[in-house]
Order: sequence, then structure tokens, then C-alpha cells
Amino acid sequence: MRIHSFVFTAMLATLGLASFNAAAADAKVQTVAAINQDKAGLGGKTITAQGKVVKVNNGIMGRNFVHVQDGTGDAAKGTNNLIVTSKQTAAVGDQVTVSGVVVLNRDFGAGYSYPLLIEEASITPKK
Repeated sequence: MRIHSFVFTAMLATLGLASFNAAAADAKVQTVAAINQDKAGLGGKTITAQGKVVKVNNGIMGRNFVHVQDGTGDAAKGTNNLIVTSKQTAAVGDQVTVSGVVVLNRDFGAGYSYPLLIEEASITPKK
């Protein structure tokens, strides 16, 4: 298996795609609960998560707010939900993969404050 991986990596390098392979390997999918639990250490970092879209608010302040849950976390503690902002959107019920930058204590004013927000995210429907 190692030989195949080495050969594949060498082929990608020859094609100039080695950086793509490295980026794909770094995109470790984390659970919603883990992101909420480790949020202090994730501030400013890019995360990837998967889950079901449970709420969508489109076109607010030039972005879409998409709420994603994966069945992990505690609803009573608010650790079962990720709020993602993106130029992309999804429909309630969609299974998606999201990837974006963790922002802590984001205050938009007028009572809209978020202790954890995933901003500038890409939203990819799962097939």
C-alpha cells in the first residue's frame, strides 16, 4: 500500500498537484461536539465538518447563515449546532460537508452575538 501511495504522490508531483494532495489530507472531518469543545484552540483555523442542515437564513448582511448538526453534542449546552456563514447555501434536510474558518465571540450588534461561528465557509452537498 505504501508503494502505491508513494507512486501516486510522485505522479501528482509530476503533474504539479502535490499541494492539492496535501491540502486534501489536512481536511480532517471533525464532529460538531468536538469543534464546540475545542473552540478555544481552533480560533482562526479552518475546520471541516459534516452534518444535516437544520435551519437556513439567507441574505443577511451579505451572507447566508446555515445551521448544521451531526447528532453529537448537547442541545441543553448549545454544543450540538454549528452556525456557518457562506455565500453558498443549502436547504433544510440536506446532508452537507462544510469547511470554514473558526471565529470566536463574533458580535454583529443589535443582539446578534455568536460565541462560535464558522465563517467564509464552503458548503458541499453530500452525494
